[in-house]
Amino acid sequence: MIQASIRKTFPPRPDSTGFSLDIDFKAAAGVTVLFGPSGAGKTLVLDSLAGFVRPDEGRIMLDDAILFDGATGVHLTPQARNCGYVFQDYALFPHMTLRENLAFAAERRPRLERHRRVKEMLERFRIAEVAGRRPHEVSGGQRQRCSIARALIGAPRLLLLDEPAQGLDAPLRGEFYEVLRQVRAEFPTPILLVTHDLDECFELGEEMLVLRAGRLVQSGAPREILDRPASLDVARLLGAFNLFPAQIRTLDPGRNTSRVQIGEFEVDGPYFPGRLKGDRVTICVRPEQLTAAARNGRPGPNQIPAILERTVERPQWVRLEFSGGIAVDLPRAEYERQRDNREWVIEFPPAALRAL
Repeated sequence: MIQASIRKTFPPRPDSTGFSLDIDFKAAAGVTVLFGPSGAGKTLVLDSLAGFVRPDEGRIMLDDAILFDGATGVHLTPQARNCGYVFQDYALFPHMTLRENLAFAAERRPRLERHRRVKEMLERFRIAEVAGRRPHEVSGGQRQRCSIARALIGAPRLLLLDEPAQGLDAPLRGEFYEVLRQVRAEFPTPILLVTHDLDECFELGEEMLVLRAGRLVQSGAPREILDRPASLDVARLLGAFNLFPAQIRTLDPGRNTSRVQIGEFEVDGPYFPGRLKGDRVTICVRPEQLTAAARNGRPGPNQIPAILERTVERPQWVRLEFSGGIAVDLPRAEYERQRDNREWVIEFPPAALRAL
């Protein structure tokens, strides 16, 4: 278990703005994802945990060991923290072979154990056949697996990964996911993974910490956060929603219903606890929760007419982008049956609407 309370401020300078990190969190065994845009402070969190950056205030504990305590002046060196770190560029020593990279990381172990451990990790991560090559002589996936093996060979108590899948093509990304699932299953080590890819959060994460401008704005399981974003800022960061300015026209807690005006149209929604009639809100709904069909006469209940402006092709589905800023994800077969239409109606399922 890692428990961290980190405060770190970089004052503004003539050629750069200031930045302040102020975050408290816990992470147990399994994969905890640090999610957020570039500049949110994700890598700074990892560097603070690893000991590369000294926070101004706070406390970092790994199980029962204090790694940093601002009040008492404790600040263990990176070497004393026993954390494995996989950097964005993998940071393998270019003049060493893959085997030598692993041996260097295991140099504190007795000689026989070191050789045994290196052999074991080469085989476990499927790089034994290229162990004698240098990093520039192997594929990106092999470099990545070697970097993870090197981080794990010293039996770290915490594994930190800073966007390790960045820049990988689809096959190598899938290979990385397989490797990390293997690590999660075989090593009882808390893993903190930095990413700004929402799909990666769902692929790997058991817990998700959403960061914005150095602050933790929401935490929980990825599905829970996607289903119930805590704020408009979180919804925007996730980038997975239609967001519409709206006004609440009616609220009926007894029937668990509401009536909401979006633009010039009104639609039914669920009851929104804590809201009042007349409140101006942002309605949040995911593109895959909406349905679209060719317009045939007057729109029905909870349907809004729209003009199709653009389509984005995907292997299994098609994103339809309509007038009014509405996006709908349709299965490809369903879209193909209606692809010649320009005038559509978009149906808003009441239960799918969230008010932020």
